[in-house]
Amino acid sequence: MRSVSISVTEASRNFADCVNRARYQGTTFILHKNGVAVARIMPEPKAQAEAAAEPVPEERAAPAHPEPMQVESSGEGPVGTGRAIW
Repeated sequence: MRSVSISVTEASRNFADCVNRARYQGTTFILHKNGVAVARIMPEPKAQAEAAAEPVPEERAAPAHPEPMQVESSGEGPVGTGRAIW
């Protein structure tokens, strides 16, 4: 298993790539902030990965497109303009 040290900024800019490399290549990323190791992105052990791959029951799944919240217009400033907020 390969280990790579990267900054938190670099990890945030390339997050999907880090996750894919952890999953498919077994790479562990050690994230540093101001020169101090603060977190890791690493592959999940196979037994836990298989359990995590089970589908989420429909009642627990997040809706694909949530309904917007309606805001009453007060007519004052940018807040309360009556526009829908997600």
